[in-house]
Amino acid sequence: MAKNYVQEGGVLDYTNSTGAAILSGALVVLNKRVGVALADIAIGATASVAVEGVFTLPKLSTDDTKLGEELYWDAANSRLTETASGNTKAGFAAADAGAGVATVALKLNA
Repeated sequence: MAKNYVQEGGVLDYTNSTGAAILSGALVVLNKRVGVALADIAIGATASVAVEGVFTLPKLSTDDTKLGEELYWDAANSRLTETASGNTKAGFAAADAGAGVATVALKLNA
């Protein structure tokens, strides 16, 4: 193995400096990328965050999201949206989630 190898990269360590506890399964903004907490993360604690994979997360229910649609994290409302302006790119829809549906399968960081 190469001497400079660190890890595979699908899961990264994350230290919670948000000022609030993060629940397992919650989306975490990592500057210009996102991850999903794989365990509860107390304030100041370090835990694993997935940065690859597909996760079901809340979305703006009025969006008629189609497979492959780019999705963005609306931190103010804690949900995914098709609206890029003011939000963090999260990935794309891994399945259709029509209007009236409150969740969507998200392919992280793609």
